[in-house]
Amino acid sequence: MKNTFGSNIQYTLFGESHGEAIGIVIDGLPAGIALDLDLMERQMEKRKAKGKISTQRKEADQVKIISGYFNGHTSGTPLTILIENTNVKSQDYARTQMLLRPSHADYSAHVKYRGFEDYRGGGHFSGRLTAPIVAAGSIAMQILQQLGVQIATHIEKLHDLEDVRFGQTIEEVETQIAYLQDRSFPTLDETCGKAMIEKIEACAKQKDSVGGILESAAIHVPAGLGEPFFDSIESILAHLLFSIPAVKGVSFGSGFDFANLYGSEANDAFALKEGKIVTKSNHNGGINGGITNGMPIHLHTVIKATPSIYQEQDSVDLQSGKEAKLTIKGRHDPAILHRAAVVVDSMIAIGLLEALCQQEAGMALIKQMSSNERGMIV
Repeated sequence: MKNTFGSNIQYTLFGESHGEAIGIVIDGLPAGIALDLDLMERQMEKRKAKGKISTQRKEADQVKIISGYFNGHTSGTPLTILIENTNVKSQDYARTQMLLRPSHADYSAHVKYRGFEDYRGGGHFSGRLTAPIVAAGSIAMQILQQLGVQIATHIEKLHDLEDVRFGQTIEEVETQIAYLQDRSFPTLDETCGKAMIEKIEACAKQKDSVGGILESAAIHVPAGLGEPFFDSIESILAHLLFSIPAVKGVSFGSGFDFANLYGSEANDAFALKEGKIVTKSNHNGGINGGITNGMPIHLHTVIKATPSIYQEQDSVDLQSGKEAKLTIKGRHDPAILHRAAVVVDSMIAIGLLEALCQQEAGMALIKQMSSNERGMIV
């Protein structure tokens, strides 16, 4: 099992949904970077389950940094984040452990790990593992923020309900990102947000779930990040986004809508604005040839409906080898779009930081952020 991402700064994810704790190890952070733990707490709060539209499993998600952090700064050694699981009910899974849950990883995990996998709450495949990703992403995000980069995600579509889209210009998106920062339910249109909440609650009453699309934007990303082909910005970000449980599609800019456009419609014409090269439109989502062009990065992430629903479903019993009926127990989300938005933001931050570190100049900028040398004896 490979659970590490990154070449310059490496992230290793560990833990299971019903284990003692989950966490992540970050290796390669330069020493002397001040960490904003309040920002980390705010990001973690966005991911927490709240009200009737989320699972009733309420976790404190108290982040503990147990290494690599000293006197308010990174120390240069591996930074380890630990989050305890304090509200588990493993008995909910004991009764049906041999019944395959539709659209879950139960069968594929059982084959890959030969029956030794931790099935409780989905084990290592659970969305619970996104908690340490958000904590780690908040560190990447604050490094990027010092370079002026801003990232935000909103619910573009929930089933048949559609929110306002991000604008095309940097100025428009900057205003929209600022608006989203304090939104507990991430939509750009408040009325649409209320309708989406009602839709989720209605699905929960019907013992069903609902999915949709998240739209993300990143502004003030320097031009020139990314490599052609295998380490393109699209490749890096898609790699990370597809690592989020329930993600089934990622597109950039106009994405699949390019199929409906002629070249004369799809091309982003270049122009000069206050002496800076910009594009008049942004169909390509701020990326040309796998490399950022300085315009806002736009991308869309498809989140499937939560597979854990309370309706009776067809299954197979691994123990008897026969078809069976399954009715799940436990505590599950009728939708995860609103909680997944901050996870997507975190993955984008981790990916952009990785791309920045691939450049010698980018790594030099990050090292400049660290505090001046202190107490050195030479």
